[in-house]
Amino acid sequence: MTDPSANRRWVIGMRWERLLFAHWPMPVAALRGFVPIGLELDLFDGEAWLGIVPFRMARVGPAGLPIPGRLGTFGEINVRTYVRPTRSRDGPPGVLFLSLDAENLYLVAGGRTVFHLPYFRARIEIVEDGALVDYRSRRTHEGAPTGRFQAQYAPTGAARHATSGTLEEWLTARFAVYSADGSGGIFRGDIRHDPWILAPAEWHVGVETLLSSLGLQRPDGPPLLHNAEDIDVLAAWPTRLRR
Repeated sequence: MTDPSANRRWVIGMRWERLLFAHWPMPVAALRGFVPIGLELDLFDGEAWLGIVPFRMARVGPAGLPIPGRLGTFGEINVRTYVRPTRSRDGPPGVLFLSLDAENLYLVAGGRTVFHLPYFRARIEIVEDGALVDYRSRRTHEGAPTGRFQAQYAPTGAARHATSGTLEEWLTARFAVYSADGSGGIFRGDIRHDPWILAPAEWHVGVETLLSSLGLQRPDGPPLLHNAEDIDVLAAWPTRLRR
């Protein structure tokens, strides 16, 4: 894990807890319209991928100075796909968020204005029973499309590091977040953390309308599921790449 004191560009620290990756392959045509000019879909064996990722944010705050209480620990869930800059010199392949729902009003406001990310305010309840997580999210953001998610998930096998070159590594080893503002500017936010330790997982979904709120249909087939061990993360301020 990068030591924030060794490089002053890492300004935000956090821990991601009880995280689940749920991924489906998607037709390129279904996701291309979400990708701003200056970026393109990143593909694995010719397929685009879509993910839903519920988790808990903890120890959020300036790097090395986590904020106590509910301001520093809260639920978040995102819908994402994977992109790369059209100019390779602009950065590595990374994540493009289609939506992010979070409990923390200040994170939502800062994420929208500073990081140009599609954050929405939500009520999120996370109930843990051993390895089982019962995750419930309901979007409350004024004027936003309805978005709900309720599922139970748990690991079903041993956790290990993803093997280099595999699909699970390609989906999860992402160290850049890309976004766009209303005037066509493209931004890259870099993140750093240790390699993921992942376990196969199962889930039982009660409600999921996050995808339909984006005009997407959840694929009929089961998702590829990975339960992730908790991980500490550092983030940098976004860099503007393109006007």
